[in-house]
Amino acid sequence: MSKALVQQFVAREGLSQYLLDGRVLAMLAAAGFSMKAIFVKLSYAAYPVDPITLLALRMVLALPLFLLLAWRERGAGPLGRQDIWLLLLIGFLGYYLSSLTDFIGLFYISAGLERLILFTYPTLVLLFGAVLLKQPIPAKAWPPMLVCYIGIFAAVGHDLQQRADGHTVLIGAAWVFASAVSYALYYLGVGKLAKRIGSTRMAGWAGAASSGMVLAHFAAVGDFTVLPKLPGIIWGYSAAMAVFSTVLPIALLAAAIRRLGAGVAAGYATLGPVLTIVFAWLLLGESFTWMQALGLGLVMGGVSWLARSK
Repeated sequence: MSKALVQQFVAREGLSQYLLDGRVLAMLAAAGFSMKAIFVKLSYAAYPVDPITLLALRMVLALPLFLLLAWRERGAGPLGRQDIWLLLLIGFLGYYLSSLTDFIGLFYISAGLERLILFTYPTLVLLFGAVLLKQPIPAKAWPPMLVCYIGIFAAVGHDLQQRADGHTVLIGAAWVFASAVSYALYYLGVGKLAKRIGSTRMAGWAGAASSGMVLAHFAAVGDFTVLPKLPGIIWGYSAAMAVFSTVLPIALLAAAIRRLGAGVAAGYATLGPVLTIVFAWLLLGESFTWMQALGLGLVMGGVSWLARSK
């Protein structure tokens, strides 16, 4: 089918307008982010690769795409010195440290539990805002926060029941919670900077900076000659992770925010835990029990309740 015929078909069916709808973009972004844990777990199952090596491979492949995002916004004017320092801080917290602790945690726990723990970051944003920025937490926000953490305890209990080595579940959960802490700190500083320099531009430069940090870390503890020797399936999973679970959903989410606004677009993130658990069940063979369903419902319900209570 020629390019002209494809364009005629898209125009006739109205698909271009549909695919550019902010709601569709936000849902695709949520689906992309939710697949990250699946690609990581598939990689661990396919070959004995360690977390920092897998993360380095992901960032090697994502770096050109991050630079492309930044280059597309080259007409937005020069960055100030303060902006550059903030980009480095955001890259460290949101893309380097959060990703590193998350990859380590996924070495120990299921993809479903990982996603639920990460999804508690809005509660941490409120807590850190109160401690660091002196922003009081509304009284009505405490009940939904409590519901979230009851859900996490239920989800951890599910994994403890499924595993004979329960201590590794606790270790992995602690690492992923550290990732949520790092992401919450990143989230506190990202809003004003995104408004000032643009969300796509910020994502491009912060992602590029974090790629450099990951590669510097790998150079200190690893061996770059190992990367070409990794089997093709690991390169394939890493490439899919770099494109479909890193750069593409970031760009899709930025486009959705432009169309819907940050608040509405963020609401579609609630699809993430559900999609991760479904993908983990279908692709990884992870079990789905009533306790995990309870944890999922409590965490999602608590976060949604928290969003309405602000």
